[in-house]
Amino acid sequence: MSSIAVIGAGQMGAGIAQVSAQAGYQVLLSDREISIAECAKAYIGKMLARAVEKGKMEEQAASVAMDRITPVGSYEPMASAELIIEAATEREDVKRAIFDEVGKVLGHKAVLASNTSSIPITRMAQATPDAARFVGVHFFNPVPVMGLIEVIRGLATSDETVEKVESYAAAIGKKVVHANDAPGFIVNRILLPMLNEACFALGEGVASIPDIDAAITMGLNHPMGPLTLADFIGLDTCLHITNVLYSSTGDPKYRAAPLLVKYVEAGWLGRKTKRGFYDYSGDAPVPTR
Repeated sequence: MSSIAVIGAGQMGAGIAQVSAQAGYQVLLSDREISIAECAKAYIGKMLARAVEKGKMEEQAASVAMDRITPVGSYEPMASAELIIEAATEREDVKRAIFDEVGKVLGHKAVLASNTSSIPITRMAQATPDAARFVGVHFFNPVPVMGLIEVIRGLATSDETVEKVESYAAAIGKKVVHANDAPGFIVNRILLPMLNEACFALGEGVASIPDIDAAITMGLNHPMGPLTLADFIGLDTCLHITNVLYSSTGDPKYRAAPLLVKYVEAGWLGRKTKRGFYDYSGDAPVPTR
C-alpha cells in the first residue's frame, strides 16, 4: 500500500494525513471545499515546522512529508487510493452521504474505513459498495501523539480488510486493539460514562470544577481531569457518544447528565468554542462555575 485518501480535513483528518505522509504514503486530503483541505495542509506544515524547531524532525523530512499531501476538491482522484479513511463529523447521515459518493470511485481492491468513535460499523456498511471492504479505524486525538487505533470489524468485514489496516497501522507506528462492533467500542464505552458521571457530580454540587479535576488527576494519576478532558474532546461529541450508548443499550446508566445537555444547548462546547466547563478566552483556562 502506497497511497491513501482522507475525507475530512478537521483536526482528526489533518492528523491522520500528517502521520501517513510522515510514514511515506502519498495522501489525498479532502473536505467540503478544497480551501478547507488547503488550510489543513498549511496547519500540518506549522506542526512539522514546530517539530523541526524542537529538534524532533529533520527539515528535509518535513519538506518531503508536506510534498506527499495533496488537497483535492472532489472524490474522483481517490480512484487510485488503496485505503480511504473517512474522518468527517460524528453524524451518521453525513458519513453515509460520503460513503455513497466515494463508493462510486472506490477501487475494486481498495479498503474504505471510518474513523467513527461510536457509530456501528455493521449498520454504516449498508451505505458502502462492499461491506467486506469496510472497517472502523478509530484514531485518538491528537493523532500524531496518541499511539492507539481501535480496529472495529463489522459483521461482513473480511480478514483481508483487517489485515490491510493492521499493516497500515504498523507502518504509521500505531498499536492496534480489536473491538467488536458494540456501542462505544472499548475506549468510549469506558471513558464516556466517567466523563458523564463527572458532569452529574458537578451538577449535583458534589464538588467544584477544579476540585473534581484535581481529585481525578491526583487521586487516579490521570494526565488531566474529566471536565478538562470533556472540554478537549468537545461537549457536543461527548453528548453524542453518550446518547449513542444510551439508545443502543437502553441501559439508564448511560443517560446523559442534565448539565452536559444544558451546556451543549447553550453552545458551550469546550475548547473549540472557547467556553465549556472552563473559559478559554484568556491566557489560562478559568472555571465557569
